[in-house]
Amino acid sequence: MDRRKGYRVAIVGAGPRGTSVLERLLANQRLRADGTGLQVHLVDPYPPGPGHVWRPDQSRLFLMNTPALFPTVVPAAGDSGGGLEAGPVAGMSFDAWREAAAAGRLQDIPPADREEAAALGPAGFPSRALYGRYLAWTFARLAAAAAEARSVRLSVHAADAVRLSAAGDGYELTLADGGRLAADAVVLALGHVPAALNAEQQDLQDQAARHGLHYLPPNVPGDVDWNRIPAGRTLLVRGLGLNFFDLMVQLTEGRGGRFRAAADGRLAYEPSGKEPLIVAGSRRGTPYRAKAALDSYIPASLSLEHFTRSAAGALYEDGIVPGFDHDFWPLLHRDVLRIYYGTLARVEPGVVKGHPLVFLEGLDQLLALQSVRGSRALLDRVRAYVADFVPAEHRLDVEALARPFGGRNFASAAEYHAAMLAYLDADAAGSARGEDDPLKMAIGALNAGRSLIKELVADGGLTEEAWQSELRGWFEPLVEGLASGPPPLRISQLAALVRAGTVEFVGPDPHYSVDPETGRFRAVSPWVADSVHEAAHLVEAMMPANRVGRSLSPLLRRLLEDGLGRPRLMLGVEGGPEETSGLDVTKPPYRLVGANGRVNEGLYVLGLQLSSVQWGTSIAAEAGASVHGGARTLKDADDIARDILDRATR
Repeated sequence: MDRRKGYRVAIVGAGPRGTSVLERLLANQRLRADGTGLQVHLVDPYPPGPGHVWRPDQSRLFLMNTPALFPTVVPAAGDSGGGLEAGPVAGMSFDAWREAAAAGRLQDIPPADREEAAALGPAGFPSRALYGRYLAWTFARLAAAAAEARSVRLSVHAADAVRLSAAGDGYELTLADGGRLAADAVVLALGHVPAALNAEQQDLQDQAARHGLHYLPPNVPGDVDWNRIPAGRTLLVRGLGLNFFDLMVQLTEGRGGRFRAAADGRLAYEPSGKEPLIVAGSRRGTPYRAKAALDSYIPASLSLEHFTRSAAGALYEDGIVPGFDHDFWPLLHRDVLRIYYGTLARVEPGVVKGHPLVFLEGLDQLLALQSVRGSRALLDRVRAYVADFVPAEHRLDVEALARPFGGRNFASAAEYHAAMLAYLDADAAGSARGEDDPLKMAIGALNAGRSLIKELVADGGLTEEAWQSELRGWFEPLVEGLASGPPPLRISQLAALVRAGTVEFVGPDPHYSVDPETGRFRAVSPWVADSVHEAAHLVEAMMPANRVGRSLSPLLRRLLEDGLGRPRLMLGVEGGPEETSGLDVTKPPYRLVGANGRVNEGLYVLGLQLSSVQWGTSIAAEAGASVHGGARTLKDADDIARDILDRATR
């Protein structure tokens, strides 16, 4: 390599992860005394900083599902990077940026963004457009810092990378516009990419084409042309997760409808007449539960006593690679029960038979037993004990929360809708109570446990079978549906739409098909009598699958075809190897492993495609958190940056 031209680094994907890598490169390069020059190429067809998902020009109705106080894309100022050797170069956390924008201390902030920032508090839920403005502002500051550094040259290439090839001691990227980039090191920070449909989705799409129906596959909500959905017609929706709420608000408030406060304190909806009839369904039959109204990400009064870093660390110190069901879940389950019943006894002492403190002391003694830590025997004893003190309607079955209507038959669609409306109203009321709601506090404990689990299981911290069948098999769907839900406002709005007759539900375990006789989409639930819904339009309210083996990204597809990378294999339940969702990589700094098992030096992976070695890869870095915990993404970016700079000076 000609050192006069500088060490060439290509970052493919200029969204939040790519922005973090750029910041860490600049930060660590400042500490190097050798003066190694860097040529940094950012490759992304979308604007650097926001990238694809967080574009500032998208509808302001699309909200984040984390409060303003949570995310950051750079280390905090004044703390030497929060455990990182190189302190921050430029930028700040989102909430610090929001405060500065609201106060008028930042230049070039559009009035609409300043108004939204001023209307938000730390616990408020910002629009994705506002977060995108923060990311664009951060990138601009990093670009300015790069321009001031004589040893760095930054170039932005507004094009897709469609192929990556080995070339001598480095790599060559082919761009969609025909350009080619030579690089000594490449970072793949791709984020969400298109994916092939699964068999059921493909069948629906094929039948829709044959019958002249309208099928919208999984997509980023900001990419969907919602004008394709006609007013006054029935729209079938598959999925009641986060994407559903984007669809819901875009087709109601986004079409001129209005939510207002009703006399009973709940929300009411005034239609514009431009809405479709939205008929939605999902396996569990209910939407994700709303976030609680809190002034912090995890309830401030909450602490885990059983599932702790030291308790989990003792397993590793004994040379044990833990399982989830046997080792982690029994500890976390104890904390969830302790916090739920502790909150119940505090806010509703009258439901506890006898003195609440006596009940809690006995419960704590049971939960402290260590001899039955890894079995269900403790749970059976706890259930028997609680049954003597707490009425059935106030008891907690954590695992049953994944199926709120599990095994329940409904005599009619009207009966099911009434149950759903009661469920939504109760969820909204629970969110409003915040730390005074036992169920929301139990969910808060699950969320706190999720953060620790994410830290513990990374890079082989869990047996492969437990990763596949336990953590991702049952716990991930449970905790996602409980702790990854929308802002509280969205559940209140959904209840209002149900009361207005704008939204209906299919029922649990819905089946979607095309009726050959009517030539229309058809949705039915086996648990709801006479629940039959037909329509000419069907939307998949979900993101494209995050599985590299099903990716439609030309870059990823060719990377696998050429053998430069491969999906990671893990032992499945039956003992044989199974292809997992993410790429096969080394330990940090996450170099890509080729089809032949050889490590590609200087080729790194960051973000969603690490889903087979990290859990929760879509979660942003948490402002103020340890880089070994909630801000792990920043450490990953730092590890990659440091390795790149080490290679540059060899």
